[in-house]
Amino acid sequence: MIAQNFIKEYIEKSLQENWNSPAFSDYQGKTIPFSTVAKDVVRIHQMLEMWGIKPGDKVALVGRNSSSWATSYLAIISYGAVVVPVLADFAVADIHHIINHSDSKILFTSDQIWENIDESSMPHLTAIFSLTQFNLLVSRNDDATNQLKSEVDNLTKKLEELTPNDINFREISNDKLGVISYTSGTTGFSKGVMLPLNSLAANVLFGHNNIPLQAGDKIVSFLPLAHAYGCAFEFLWPFSVGCHITFLTKTPAPKTIIQAFEQVRPKLILTVPLIMEKIYKKQILPTLNKQPMKLLLNVPLLDKKIYQQINKKLSEVFGGNFMQVIIGGAPLNSEVEDFLKKIKFPFTVGFGMTECGPLISYAAWADNPQGACGKILPTLSVKIDSADPFVEVGEIMVKGENVMMGYYKNPEATNSAITSDGWLRTGDLGLIDSENYIYIKGRSKSMILGPSGQNIYPEEIEAKLNNMPYIQESLVVEKNNRLVALIYPDYETADEAGLNAEDLALIMEENKKILNSVLPAFMQIQKTKLYPEEFEKTPKKSIKRFLYLSVEI
Repeated sequence: MIAQNFIKEYIEKSLQENWNSPAFSDYQGKTIPFSTVAKDVVRIHQMLEMWGIKPGDKVALVGRNSSSWATSYLAIISYGAVVVPVLADFAVADIHHIINHSDSKILFTSDQIWENIDESSMPHLTAIFSLTQFNLLVSRNDDATNQLKSEVDNLTKKLEELTPNDINFREISNDKLGVISYTSGTTGFSKGVMLPLNSLAANVLFGHNNIPLQAGDKIVSFLPLAHAYGCAFEFLWPFSVGCHITFLTKTPAPKTIIQAFEQVRPKLILTVPLIMEKIYKKQILPTLNKQPMKLLLNVPLLDKKIYQQINKKLSEVFGGNFMQVIIGGAPLNSEVEDFLKKIKFPFTVGFGMTECGPLISYAAWADNPQGACGKILPTLSVKIDSADPFVEVGEIMVKGENVMMGYYKNPEATNSAITSDGWLRTGDLGLIDSENYIYIKGRSKSMILGPSGQNIYPEEIEAKLNNMPYIQESLVVEKNNRLVALIYPDYETADEAGLNAEDLALIMEENKKILNSVLPAFMQIQKTKLYPEEFEKTPKKSIKRFLYLSVEI
């Protein structure tokens, strides 16, 4: 049964029961106990009340993973407001747009973001608070500002005297909206996924029932907390258990992530395929491809010992203290999956999406069949939109406790995603077996997973490209973990201007520089390639993307 009150049972209870234990650490920085988290949550509640925030009002939160980000998130939803987490890598214009589109009244922001945003572009905000010590940056309510100044001493004293018994949050029904998670930033593509508290509770409950974390266990959080995957399983669920979470506070390179794993030695690893594939390609494959190793692997019994040694060394890369590695966010390369299975490395592949907060299917590493991405959650029903879901690939559709309420202020997108009888179209193609294990066979969506788990929507980049000089149309694809823009030039205009192929190539390089200057780093184009003819299209004039995924670059 789903927890009847997510706030009381998972947030309030964990604060009370783990009062003196370490809760959050910023990597190579400070560590704070659950008691400090509780005091900061109560302080933020007081500030929200002073600025007239009511249950159901929207509060935006933008910044990289940190203890103050996590504390602010907990404070916002336990107050009864709706948290709007914004990816720190979004362009400034996109941050402005999301805050305005979401009707946010308060903003919590990191100092780095604050240096670049323009408060005049967000006129509906009544206050902006820094994630550094939660100090006030901007106020459009003089009465609230004066009240905060006059009561600061009393509030400080009250917080110093706070005990576990004083933590008593308001009753908030699980059917209330808890989060609006934006899957992109650009105006024409904004879709704010409305997740009720029940969706958060369903995901956290599944963690409690199926993955044996215990209070005091260590977790490293490097997936973006503004996305559902990292938020649910590197933060909310471990916090509810009483784990000690270390946040990587900067954009994490694989080397930094591995260093943190070695130092923290987490009990559970969550990652995306790209990280695992890079480790395989750079640290394992070169050794396997050496001629002596190839010969040794053909010797019976000796090959098993070699695989055991590789397994041990790979485990040390992740800290050597974990129960398993959970991979999600995109399909895992089949060659890598086959090898990890061969050496009996404890990993599993899950399946989810933001619209389910995020988990849809999961199975522990010892149970998950080859090629599967887990078994459908007990809080969900699943069906495959095909005549025979066991053999004929079709769209995966789900229904149940985890599913979103819809897209904020976007009924057209909501109606397109959710059928009249409540089935969510995932946009992923697959099969299901008799034991409810899901096998993903293709992606009908075009989303690309960035190097640190960011969602990249190529249509956003293409929309900008297509408005640039001498570009008729474009298509953004991923090649060797790099974004490449295939460009069909406006040859007619180019001919009129007397431009040749070399001239066009130079112009496209300049277009690329201008484009990248307005994109976050993980969305930037690494290479452009001129395409000789228009891209083939469907009757609806949509480019047939799948035809160009194997184009030689």
